[in-house]
Amino acid sequence: MIIKYLDLNAINDSYGQPIIDAANSVIKSGWYLHGSETEAFEREWGDYCNAKFAIGVGNGLDGLKLVLQAWKIMYGWKEGDEVIVPTNTFIATALAVSQVGLKPVFCDVNQEDALICTDENYLQNLVNERTRCVIPVHLYGQIANLQKIYNFAEKFNLQVLEDACQAHGAKYNYKGQRTCVYSFYPGKNLGALGDGGCVTTDNQEVAELVRSLANYGQKTKYVHDYQGFNSRLDEIQAAILRVKLRHLDDDNKRRIEIADFYQNNLPGDKKLNFQNDGSHVYHIYPYITDNRTKLQEFLKENGIETQIHYPIPCHKQKAYSSYSNVNLTNAEYLADHELSLPNSQILTDEQAEYVVKTISKYFVLNDDYVK
Repeated sequence: MIIKYLDLNAINDSYGQPIIDAANSVIKSGWYLHGSETEAFEREWGDYCNAKFAIGVGNGLDGLKLVLQAWKIMYGWKEGDEVIVPTNTFIATALAVSQVGLKPVFCDVNQEDALICTDENYLQNLVNERTRCVIPVHLYGQIANLQKIYNFAEKFNLQVLEDACQAHGAKYNYKGQRTCVYSFYPGKNLGALGDGGCVTTDNQEVAELVRSLANYGQKTKYVHDYQGFNSRLDEIQAAILRVKLRHLDDDNKRRIEIADFYQNNLPGDKKLNFQNDGSHVYHIYPYITDNRTKLQEFLKENGIETQIHYPIPCHKQKAYSSYSNVNLTNAEYLADHELSLPNSQILTDEQAEYVVKTISKYFVLNDDYVK
C-alpha cells in the first residue's frame, strides 16, 4: 500500500467535471482578471466566513502584507514598528511583517496545542511603545484563543490580524469584528489550482484600502493614491474555488473524522491537546514523537509519506539571524518532535487504519513506547 501525504490529483478528480467546466467557461469568456467569477467568489466566501467584505488577492503572503500596509496608512505606523508573531508558523507570516517595513517580534507557542501563547504575563513582556499589532496563526487548522487575544490587544491598543491560511471553515468563538487572511495554495482545505488568497474584514476602510493597494494603489484607472502592489485572484482560480467551496464543509468533516481516529488510536502520550468543538479542521494532523527521523524512515519504508511542520522555527532561520540567540523553548521542542501524518477528505478508513497499525508496529519493534 502506498499512501501519499496529500494526493492532489485524486482530490481534484473527486470534484469531477464541474471544475473542468468552470475553467473552460472562463477561457471561453475572454475575461481573465477582475471579472464576474472573482466578484461572485468574493461574495460567496464573505458570506461563508460571515464577513462584511472579502477581497481576492494573489496569495496568503500578499493578503497579510496588504492589511499591514493598509493599517500603516490608516494609523500612521512608522518603519520599524513592531508586530508580535508566533515563531511556530510558515515563514510567510513573518515575511509579510518585514516586507512592509515593520519588525516581527517572535513569540513562543503553547506546547500542548502549538498555538500562540496567550498567557498575558508572557505577552505583556513583548509589548513596548512601538508595538502595533499581534498576528495569531490558526495553526494546523485550529482557531487560536481569540477571546484572550482580543482582550490582550484591546488592553494595549493593538490591532489583530488573523492568519487563517490553514483554517478554511474552522469555527470560532469570538463575535467581534475581525480581519483575516486566507491562502488558497493547492494543498489547503480550500485549494486553487495555483496561487490565490483572500482578505476578509468587517471594516469598510480596511476593505477599500486593501482593494486599492492590491491594484497598484488605484481606485480609478491610472489615478494612483498609494504606492501599491499587483496582487489579484484570477478568474480561473476564482471559478474553481467556487466549485470547491460547495464541498468544503463535507471535506472538512471527513478530515475531522480521520483526525479523531488518529487521536483515539495512535500510540503515544504526547499527542497535542486539540479542541473537540468544531474549531479545528485539521489542515495538518501533527503527531509528536521522540524519534521522528527513525519513525519517518520506517513509515516511508512501509509506503506512508509524511511531512514536518515546521522543522526550523522562524526565529532560528538564517533570514532572521538577528534572533538566533533567542530561545523559544516550546516552539523549538515542536520543531524537533512534530511529524505530519496523511489526512485529507479522500483518505479511506483502510488507509487511516494502516497508518495507525504501522506506527504501532514501529513502537513494538523499537521498544520506544511504554503504554
